[in-house]
Amino acid sequence: MTETGKDRPCVFFDRDGIVNRSPGAGYVERVEDFHLLPEFVEALRVVQARGYEAVIVTNQRGVSLGRLTEATLDDIHRTLKEQLRSRGLALRDIFFCTADDDAHPDRKPNPGMLLAAARRHHLDLARSWMVGDNERDVEAGRRAGCRTVRVGSAGQQSAADFRLAGLDELPGFLSAHL
Repeated sequence: MTETGKDRPCVFFDRDGIVNRSPGAGYVERVEDFHLLPEFVEALRVVQARGYEAVIVTNQRGVSLGRLTEATLDDIHRTLKEQLRSRGLALRDIFFCTADDDAHPDRKPNPGMLLAAARRHHLDLARSWMVGDNERDVEAGRRAGCRTVRVGSAGQQSAADFRLAGLDELPGFLSAHL
């Protein structure tokens, strides 16, 4: 529980495709290939202005496949935090799962990372949101008890509570719903 005796709401964000430019079918394997998206920065400003925490939850199977090391992944996340700090923003935390096994409790669509974040940071999952660009993100959020937003799902089936055509819609959506 927080100092006020209440757990805080959070917006959980998937990383690739939401926070940074998606590498497509591959992985962000080098710090130089990490490109923060301005729409995410704007969305994070809304989240923080509304008093929500912000946590990234990301599958990073590329580590287990040998595409990048965990040290490189840490460097990428350190760069992300520095880029946000230079814009006056911060994340509560970044959770990642490097497992290649879909049965691993932390690998989305399983909710392990969201549940761990809630325990560590006293987050109220029932008042929280999961934002992603993949049905795995939606399912992880639903299993954790969060409301869900799928970005870029036009023409695709989705179990998300809300669907947005593109990331450019996210800041306005969050302004209206948080």
